[in-house]
Amino acid sequence: MSGGVDSAVAAARAVAAGHDVTGVHLALSRNPQTYRTGARGCCTLEDSRDAGRAADVLGIPFYVWDMAEEFHADVVDDFVAEYAAGRTPNPCLRCNEKIKFAAVLDRAVALGFDAVATGHHARLGADGLLRRSVDHGKDQSYVLAVLTRAQLDRSMFPLGDTTKEQVRAEAAAAGLAVADKPDSHDICFIADGDTAGFLRQRLGQSPGDIVDAGTGEVLGEHDGAYAYTVGQRKGLRLGRPAADGRPRYVLSITPVTNTVTVGPAEALETTEVRASRPVWSAGGLPDASVGCEVQLRAHGEAVPAVVSVHNGRFSATLRRPVRGVAAGQTVVAYQPSPDGDIVLGSATID
Repeated sequence: MSGGVDSAVAAARAVAAGHDVTGVHLALSRNPQTYRTGARGCCTLEDSRDAGRAADVLGIPFYVWDMAEEFHADVVDDFVAEYAAGRTPNPCLRCNEKIKFAAVLDRAVALGFDAVATGHHARLGADGLLRRSVDHGKDQSYVLAVLTRAQLDRSMFPLGDTTKEQVRAEAAAAGLAVADKPDSHDICFIADGDTAGFLRQRLGQSPGDIVDAGTGEVLGEHDGAYAYTVGQRKGLRLGRPAADGRPRYVLSITPVTNTVTVGPAEALETTEVRASRPVWSAGGLPDASVGCEVQLRAHGEAVPAVVSVHNGRFSATLRRPVRGVAAGQTVVAYQPSPDGDIVLGSATID
């Protein structure tokens, strides 16, 4: 129970379904006094209190589990290391993979619980396969696509058949004070939303060149390549405009030479994606090619593709070009279905 409306209603539905329910809030900061204030819906001191009050209304036991060390090692340190390596990680996805459905699930099973239920907007079909939520605008199947079939077998997503508006109405009807609480949109461990500043504090300033992809000419200087992501246009501080007067975008980040390479928008286009660490949520890894759709960022559009998995390597041939694909992000394969798009699997983009 994060302290937001979704997990509160998920708990209420689990209670109504007759399950023996215990509410758990995760303490993820090594120093709780540094938690930001304000209703953000995740990981603040206020959130833990909101979660506890919701549990009181539902009449269920409530505990706070200290996962700060695991969270720092598996999510925060990973986040910093990935940016230092010129990649763009998704910390929410990593939290699901390493904390909520690994450390928490393992502890829950050891304590005798059957499953972990969350307020994620996604569905598990009768066949046990992960599907998109009926509310595509709030769908979170992308950040759950790192889960294995064994983890999904011990997971419950009670809200997958419900829109966000219906969730809020249900919370209000149940007397839950979080009914109108705003959603969380920020990275929970970056209090002020300044990702570049957060990374600078941990990696230090590291000036380097911003170079033109076509000519190799130095166009400007940066304070740290980690502050840039593929596809970025704003904040480049180029010393001179392009000869053709067109805007320039970040095409690549090379930590070895500490350079940021920029070029025109069309240079961002790709039709081939290679990835590693595949997880095939639908079952065993196929050693074959599969026609499907792929999503390349958390709120990106699904693109028709052919996905191949051979010798533990994942590749996707896109049916049309996509711009701004970044290493470190996750590619998720979906199988369109009349019952809702099925998550086939995922991998980390190289």
